[in-house]
Amino acid sequence: MERVSSKHSPRVDDNMSQEVSGLVQGPGAGGSRVEEDRQPEPAGEDQPEPKTVTAGPSRGGNPQGMSMDDVEGRSRLGRYITMSALPGDRETLIANARENDAPDDIIADLATLPDGTRYETVSEVWAALGHKNETTRW
Repeated sequence: MERVSSKHSPRVDDNMSQEVSGLVQGPGAGGSRVEEDRQPEPAGEDQPEPKTVTAGPSRGGNPQGMSMDDVEGRSRLGRYITMSALPGDRETLIANARENDAPDDIIADLATLPDGTRYETVSEVWAALGHKNETTRW
């Protein structure tokens, strides 16, 4: 057995290497979470897709110029478009979203993008789909 570090025990070395394996192996549909069992399960057929924000009035956490629905929608879109697809055109974004098991409504929205335009960020894609982005970044 070859030791990687003389500061820690082999068990701690193994645990530390697993902690960064997602960062080393690259992002997938769930960001840096590589293990399949760490991916959230999709909503059931007759169930609404869960939101990360509770119901009720906003507490001021949404950026200026965007509603909480805009924030949720752009975030949802960003879950299915990985950094490897950007910059990319309509066909690249659709192919990437399909690889990441995007729902049909996301694929349909991406299909409405104009042909021949390259998008640098998810925010640019979101704006091209006719939605609002924040008016000030900081």
